[in-house]
Amino acid sequence: MQSLLLIAAGGALGAVSRHLVNQAGLRLIGPEIPYGTLAVNVAGSLALGLLVGWLALAGRGDATEIRYAFGIGFLGAFTTMSAYALDVVLYIEKKAYMSAALYGLGTVMASVIAVMIGLMIARRLVTP
Repeated sequence: MQSLLLIAAGGALGAVSRHLVNQAGLRLIGPEIPYGTLAVNVAGSLALGLLVGWLALAGRGDATEIRYAFGIGFLGAFTTMSAYALDVVLYIEKKAYMSAALYGLGTVMASVIAVMIGLMIARRLVTP
């Protein structure tokens, strides 16, 4: 039961954080490109890489509370792959195929690179 409460608390904070980033993107940049969704997916991927790398390299594999609250809860609610997929579909429906392809591939590549960077940073910061 405690694990569910940790996931729920982290998820609530992640969802609110995602909403705030999306609103900031709309306010600061505009609605033409879903920068908020891109930002949360890349930042969430970087954070997940850092978390996984830190837990593994620091010998903290037993840190279940951190994994539940931050990894599953916060980052699970903060990253928005379902919103990302909807953004791609909306581009397709507008027949903006190049934008759909660039945004779709760009988000995936940036997120994969962000996880790699997070793992590299974690490996340099944590010496076994």
